[in-house]
Amino acid sequence: MSKDIQVTKEGFDALKAELEELKGPVRNNIAEAIREAKSHGDLRENAAYHEAKLNQTRLEKRISDLERAVQYAKVVERPADAGNGAYIGSTVKLLDLEFDDEFEVTLVGAYEADPDKSQISIDSPLGLALNGKEEGEEIDVVAPAGKQKYKVLSVTAP
Repeated sequence: MSKDIQVTKEGFDALKAELEELKGPVRNNIAEAIREAKSHGDLRENAAYHEAKLNQTRLEKRISDLERAVQYAKVVERPADAGNGAYIGSTVKLLDLEFDDEFEVTLVGAYEADPDKSQISIDSPLGLALNGKEEGEEIDVVAPAGKQKYKVLSVTAP
């Protein structure tokens, strides 16, 4: 039995949109690149053909991963009794107590996490520490870099 993949409504919509794009125009473009490369003759020494086939393999793997994600996705919404606490979909403004640095993160499902966009998984050490926390609370996060302390400055519900 597979574990559900928790996602926000926006994350689920993004998964479906990416899957549709990959199965349509992207797959067609790669098929055309393979046809074009085949027309150049000897496939054993045809770098364009090998590159197109490699791209096709990567594409089909990504499509397979997305189909699995969509199949097992469980859209998680903020519970009515969550109050002002941080939960999936919430944007949380934090103060790093060691460096006196402010930053914001959005709590999302593990499959849609993207630290470069400040989207962190609710299953990450920081996400677990933030779950249910409200403005003014301090949290300790045990992470690979060591123990870190933060103060919750604000929680914005989706």
